[in-house]
Amino acid sequence: MPLLHSRIIGEGTPLVILHGFLGMSDNWKTLGNRYAAEGYQVHLVDQRNHGRSFHSEDFDYTYLSEDLLGYCDHYSLDNIDLLGHSMGGKTAMQFATEHPKRMLKLLVADISPKYYPPHHQTIVDALAKLDFSVLTSRKEVDNALAEDLPEMGIRQFLLKNLYWKEPKKLALRCHIDVLKNRMEEIGDHIDTTAHFDGPTLFLRGDRSEYIQPADIPEIQRHFPLAQVETTANAGHWLHAENPNQFFEKSLHFLNS
Repeated sequence: MPLLHSRIIGEGTPLVILHGFLGMSDNWKTLGNRYAAEGYQVHLVDQRNHGRSFHSEDFDYTYLSEDLLGYCDHYSLDNIDLLGHSMGGKTAMQFATEHPKRMLKLLVADISPKYYPPHHQTIVDALAKLDFSVLTSRKEVDNALAEDLPEMGIRQFLLKNLYWKEPKKLALRCHIDVLKNRMEEIGDHIDTTAHFDGPTLFLRGDRSEYIQPADIPEIQRHFPLAQVETTANAGHWLHAENPNQFFEKSLHFLNS
């Protein structure tokens, strides 16, 4: 199995961070440096079909969890704190329930164990129809995306996937063709019998609808020690929208 790409910062207790759908490890670089300054060895990981990690036609949470296990084996990580946002949070839940002996604490950012219907179709379609034979600058790509995605913040997030594949030839780091066809898997619920007894924190954004009060009993059924806390003035990308409060709440949990 190919090894996931990562950026490793600092020394101390291993803290593995998993980005969300269409994200990458670079999204967490600033916060990663802050955790490292607090005594953590931070592993900013690109999941398969994202960032600089390998591309594969196989894509569901079983594979994503296996990738993480292979990564931990490679770096001899036996007791980790694991933080995952959105899709990365689902991977983190899957891993924690399958490999509890590798875990210290689990921190899930703005996602619950439940099934989410596909809801990123407009974004995925906009990315999939980019024609890099005619789009030769970031500005041209941005203008093309703006036809379907008027919100600049979303486009800025997506444009981080752009890179120069060769001189004067742009491409996407994410494997958009596979991701477009795996939307059901990305929203999938974790197994009904999945269970992790370790310390767990779910952090949600106060302007996000991803974790509802009605979801809390299911969270606590899978994760009986789970706490659910709210980050103020933040939506689904809570770690980017209110990074200071996200950092304070997450660090307090990790250090407690």
